Amino acid sequence: MDNWLILLIFIVASVASASTGALFPPGQWYKTLDKPSWTPPDWLFAPAWTLFYALLAYAGYTFATSAQGGEWLFPLVIFGLHLIFNGAWSALFFGIKRIDLALVDAILMFLTLILTIILFMPVSSLAGWLLVPYLFWVGFASALNYSMLRRNGSAPKPA
Repeated sequence: MDNWLILLIFIVASVASASTGALFPPGQWYKTLDKPSWTPPDWLFAPAWTLFYALLAYAGYTFATSAQGGEWLFPLVIFGLHLIFNGAWSALFFGIKRIDLALVDAILMFLTLILTIILFMPVSSLAGWLLVPYLFWVGFASALNYSMLRRNGSAPKPA
């Protein structure tokens, strides 16, 4: 398969995962949440996530173009599962306003990302290392999610 087509596949997969952020924006409900003092400013999220989705796409591409034979299948299934958890988070947190379910999803994101890095490293250390900054972000975001759960409870308050 042509390398440009492989790159396009990973870009489309990352954009598809990212699109849930546009479908389920933070909105007024998020503004009313009690957040810890270490919550990043709202303007930081868009550039940070743009960078992380670019890293995800390039890491997937780098791995896929480095893999030989069938060694690509299981790692890319885990990578795809991670993208699904990633995309689900916005729907859970902002869409149905379930901070508890979003936290479970964030933990699953973190675990599938660790597994993806472990599986990518032997085939392409570059692909694995490209995901490490994102791993720190997912860990930080999970801690932030947990803090908001502790401060606000699991579900939206009735109007």
